[in-house]
Amino acid sequence: MQKKRKTVEYGKYGYIFLVPFFLVFLIFQLYPLLYTFYISFFKQVQVGHGRKATIELVPGLNNYTDYVFGSLGGGEVFNAIIVTIVMWLLNFVPQILLSLLLAGWFTDAFNKLRGEGAYKVIMYMPNIITAATIAVLFYSFFDVNGSITGLLKSVGILNDNSDILKSGYASLFIIAFIQFWMWYGNTMIVLIAGIMGISPSLYEAAMVDGATPTQQFWLITMPLLKPILQFTLVTSAIGGLQMYDIPQLFNKGGPVVKWGANSVNSTQTIIMLVKSYIDAGPKQDYGRAAAYSVILFIITLAISMIFFLATSEKKSKSSGVG
Repeated sequence: MQKKRKTVEYGKYGYIFLVPFFLVFLIFQLYPLLYTFYISFFKQVQVGHGRKATIELVPGLNNYTDYVFGSLGGGEVFNAIIVTIVMWLLNFVPQILLSLLLAGWFTDAFNKLRGEGAYKVIMYMPNIITAATIAVLFYSFFDVNGSITGLLKSVGILNDNSDILKSGYASLFIIAFIQFWMWYGNTMIVLIAGIMGISPSLYEAAMVDGATPTQQFWLITMPLLKPILQFTLVTSAIGGLQMYDIPQLFNKGGPVVKWGANSVNSTQTIIMLVKSYIDAGPKQDYGRAAAYSVILFIITLAISMIFFLATSEKKSKSSGVG
């Protein structure tokens, strides 16, 4: 009888290498997420005055009933939700459209652009510049004495006493443009990588059949690009809805404008609102900040699921033969 050779199970080593990731995920991501849900059901109440003042946590749904659902239609969280979604849409929609256009252009077999690599580097460069640098740069452009403001005044679009940064709509559009300008190059590179992974034989067969570049894009590229597009849409939604650095560094959520009977910060996002209740001071309230974070989590999850379902492959049910 032949002796059976002892086989080595190499698959188990893969699980060993995954252990550090899961440990980091459990400690620094999952636990904070669960604790945020937990603390959102506690309201901070100050007891006493002066040096005898203490903070007590009162359990209940007050953070949601009083501050979230009770403020719908005009409260600070409602305003922050609207600002966040509008600002995200203003940079997300043109970002995806332009990235798809450029990715299709750079990978088109009929259109071999000279210096293609240089163009890609130039378009990607805003992504590697720090947010602080870009925010300060654009603030100097649109300041009262800024170069762009001066140009608009010289051609008669603005009055001599106009200040663009005091306009809520203008500030919102500027911040949205900054976000778009920073990230479209990164999105373009990801989509180009996805298109280059498609077999060239499919395009060659389409060309033999007389398909135009536009038909090839919609009938070959877009269906086969769905997994990469799904990743791009979901990650863009997660990152875009959590924007903080550019609005904060540009004008700290301002300017304050009148909205109905209330005065609101025209560019204050949900994350900025959360941060305002985390900082030490009279407004410090971890329970309310956690409740606002949970609302943002629900909104982000809903939008991500919509993108996921819209770009998922639809499997057709095959009928059996009796």
